[in-house]
Amino acid sequence: MRLSRRRLNRTLLQRQHLLERAPMSVADMSRHLVGLQAQENLPPYFSLNARLTDFDPYDVSRGLDDRTLVRLLTMRGTIHLLTPDDALTLRPWTQPRMEQELRTSQNTKSALGVDRAEFDGAVSDALADGPLPQRDLSAALAERFPDVPPAALGQLARVTLPLAQVPPRGKWKESGGVVYQFVDRWLDRPLVDPDPQEIVRRYLRAFGPATAADVTAWSAITRLGPVLAAMDNLVRHEDEQGKVLYDVPDGELADEDAPAPVRLLGVYDNVWLSHAGRDRVTEPESRKRWMGVNGGTANAAFVDGMLEGLWRVEEGRPSVVEVHRKLTRAEQSGLDDEIARVEVLLSR
Repeated sequence: MRLSRRRLNRTLLQRQHLLERAPMSVADMSRHLVGLQAQENLPPYFSLNARLTDFDPYDVSRGLDDRTLVRLLTMRGTIHLLTPDDALTLRPWTQPRMEQELRTSQNTKSALGVDRAEFDGAVSDALADGPLPQRDLSAALAERFPDVPPAALGQLARVTLPLAQVPPRGKWKESGGVVYQFVDRWLDRPLVDPDPQEIVRRYLRAFGPATAADVTAWSAITRLGPVLAAMDNLVRHEDEQGKVLYDVPDGELADEDAPAPVRLLGVYDNVWLSHAGRDRVTEPESRKRWMGVNGGTANAAFVDGMLEGLWRVEEGRPSVVEVHRKLTRAEQSGLDDEIARVEVLLSR
């Protein structure tokens, strides 16, 4: 089928549970989305609040404590909130991207000369008795590699080894710096050899229809064209320019006239970081207003399925700081409802 931009927009929102909230658990939603972007503490809470009918933020805290959820560096070299199965599979799959970062990052440049086998052993020894704060891990490594700055050694460990951020990091309304432990030790389960086709299939269920470039934008893993081409059980659609879009056979396509309610999302959210063409959910001018020198400047307000405003938490309450166009009366009412919903969340 040839799919209009609007139909692709509505299909993405439907698969992301942003047209209608879903009665799912936090773990089930995280699994469906193949993780939630969690570079900062609050965004995954906003993402879940926008998607779940009955969201208790303390469910995330409990999940981190009982290890049914875990924070780990994976897609795009950023922290994600993941289920254990996904953490143990996605980290090995995304590790090649981490290795690319080593060659370009100034943070690890001074540590590139260390013997990697010796370094890996030093990290393992440092964490043998349990998790360590980032500073303590860096200091322990500096004792073994005194010619390298401790901060660079800590960054090298973060990028090259599967180190989970353990609680209280990421828990609701709890402070805490970064504390590391090997994710397989933390979960008491081994890392898993990834199945790229299955990962791509899950991506398509949550983000499709899509191109190989879209899967790369989501994951930062390249050379995925041959993976998609080899998956003979996929269906092929086209966008308005005739570009081939892959999808799972049972992938439901939304009606392009389906209403898209207002949703308040975090600074970074799966829905608009997961396609090479961000125009599926935002106009270039709106994106420019959001983008600062070092990334996003504020949280994202979606109206009628598109990025149409920016908002922040100020003094513990949501505050809309910018709207990119005049809203209809119904849209303003929807925005007011979403603000009230986030106020309730922040008051918990």
